[in-house]
Amino acid sequence: MAESKQEKFTDLKPGMTVRVHQKIKELNSKGEEKERIQFFEGLIIARKHNKEKGGTITVRKVSDGIGVEKIFPLNLPTIAKIEVKKIAEVRRAKLYFLKDKKFKKKLKEKVVK
Repeated sequence: MAESKQEKFTDLKPGMTVRVHQKIKELNSKGEEKERIQFFEGLIIARKHNKEKGGTITVRKVSDGIGVEKIFPLNLPTIAKIEVKKIAEVRRAKLYFLKDKKFKKKLKEKVVK
């Protein structure tokens, strides 16, 4: 049987640095619809509603000194794939403390190939 996307993303946990590939549809100047894949790379700071239909992950990155967060529903049809780049050792389920500007420590990470 074909496994659903929800089952495919069950191994995602907070502390993982991931690259989420998402299909984007755009209109060019002639009015033609083009599809391309755009990726968003960042740290998973929260995972909510784990195995439910509405399960989501919150991915955060810092771009030019500004924090950017995106919430991805895991069974979104436009998500092509999610690559795990690094895994950090964390002791919390929600990593909202990383948003704080006072938090200067780096997380201990190991690179995944």
